[in-house]
Amino acid sequence: MFINKLNQLYKPKRILYYIIPSEEEIKDFYKGVLPKSLCPFENAFGAYDSPGLFFARGMDKEIIGIEFRANDSRVSYPKNLNSIELEENYFYSIEIDEEIEITKDFIKEVFASIAADDDARRMYSDLSILENPNLIGVFTEFKKHRILYECKLENDKTKNVINDSEEMLDRKKLFKLAFLDPITGHYNWNYLVSYLEMPKEKGINDYAFAHFDVKDFRVLNEVYGHVAANRHLSKIVDAMKSADFIYASARCHEDNFAIIIKDMPEEETIGKLKDFFASVSKLDEDPNYRVFYRCGFVPMQKAMLLGNRVPDAGKLAQSFGKNHNETQIITYTDKMHNDISWGNYIKTYVETAIANDEFVVYLQPKFDVNKEVIKGAEALIRWNYKNKGFLLPSRFIPFFEKDGSIGKIDDIVLRKVCQAFARWKKEGRPLYPISVNLSRNRMYNKNLISNLSAIVDEYGVDHKLIDFELTESASYDDTEHMINVLKEIRESGYKISMDDFGTGYSSFSLLTKMPLDTLKIDKSFVDNLSQSNDCKEDVVVVKHIINLAKELGFVCLAEGAEEKPQVDCLRELGCEVIQGFYYSKPIPIEEYEKKYL
Repeated sequence: MFINKLNQLYKPKRILYYIIPSEEEIKDFYKGVLPKSLCPFENAFGAYDSPGLFFARGMDKEIIGIEFRANDSRVSYPKNLNSIELEENYFYSIEIDEEIEITKDFIKEVFASIAADDDARRMYSDLSILENPNLIGVFTEFKKHRILYECKLENDKTKNVINDSEEMLDRKKLFKLAFLDPITGHYNWNYLVSYLEMPKEKGINDYAFAHFDVKDFRVLNEVYGHVAANRHLSKIVDAMKSADFIYASARCHEDNFAIIIKDMPEEETIGKLKDFFASVSKLDEDPNYRVFYRCGFVPMQKAMLLGNRVPDAGKLAQSFGKNHNETQIITYTDKMHNDISWGNYIKTYVETAIANDEFVVYLQPKFDVNKEVIKGAEALIRWNYKNKGFLLPSRFIPFFEKDGSIGKIDDIVLRKVCQAFARWKKEGRPLYPISVNLSRNRMYNKNLISNLSAIVDEYGVDHKLIDFELTESASYDDTEHMINVLKEIRESGYKISMDDFGTGYSSFSLLTKMPLDTLKIDKSFVDNLSQSNDCKEDVVVVKHIINLAKELGFVCLAEGAEEKPQVDCLRELGCEVIQGFYYSKPIPIEEYEKKYL
């Protein structure tokens, strides 16, 4: 039997509309089938809960009914049903397996064991589970039974807080409210801040800092219940208190904790942290369930320089822990801070940069490796930052991809390419296809294709001259949707290329489904072709990629060829098109047209 302890709750005075069910209707209720007379009122306006089965004092047997807010002209109350007025109640709520047979005696037995183990304390009020409750409610949902069992309000200080009755709150209580976590009884973040402001008051000269949380803590709450989750929080607190390398600690909020650590060599600190997290990696309710953590660690030197801003650094490092099924300890670096600051700045500056025409398109030619003639080019974005000098693409492309601005950059490249095509056509120059990047996060834009075509058609450019290029190494969130969008793009007359082939985890499974025209072999394969005869394996891989592309009807293009031996090897292996420094580095549009058009 599995019991999930959910929460404590309050219900005001209300009206219970009910029927006296037959034995058959009670059996059906536990199977999730409601009596027909109650079905119309499920999810009705003014209902406090879904229809349930109730054990009410004064009733000979259980009843099935639904609770409504009283005296509300907007509510359509049930007719032809019995009704009773219910007083306000406090309840303890649990979930229990559907397979268990529910009886009143069984419920009382379960809550007797809960009462012995859990005092239902809350921040400002205490509840106790009644031995003989006036009301018990059973609700069947999601293949489980939710049971509400009446409690008694023992101690209520909420009125003193709500009514600003300062004189009614003693100093000890106020200290607890201000500096102690009500769940674990441990210090909270307000308390730990004092250590960061004045560590000398505790004789601490220097320290390191860490901020961590429990990965997938929501799962603990939803699957094992709040009580089990809270117990694990207390288990973490006990481990922090007993750890010999921790000066001070706090539960900050929810499943987040902070610790002030003795300074040690970084490897030793990481080892201590690993041991600490291993000691709290098992859930008492289910030893087979592994608990993982995400920790941001700030070494002593950084912590001392940051002072009371050290929590920001810890939380920043913590945010880099993306893997689910492992505990991660990420050390804070200045680069993290600089990247975040820079990313936030250019996010706000990008519109100004666009208005100032700071983004420039360069073209890198593609050559027919057998005929040694131009076949087209790839358009690449360059940022002449404040028109004072060019930034490396790595200084802005990843940031724009992260915040979604990359779509604006893609459109700038497409527009400038189309402007060039329109001019070349007017001047009678030869027109070769140009590939432009299409960021994957744009695949969910329902107006994507119409927006792209609006730009291309504005300049009267033939669709077949535009080759949209996708990065194979990027993640696939919804491959079916992506493939459908690509098919629509191709049906609109455009070409499609897959960039960086061989660097992604799902390349081969997608090749037969994706509507591609060109497969680009990643530079990492091409680099190895220039080495000595020890690269036979790389030659075999490239050879098979080329043959695979040909058999599937794709043009095979190798990117990043910088030396003649690479070009000769690729030509011998059957590669058709090459793009790389051997032929040309990326160059401005004006230089491209002078050299090749």
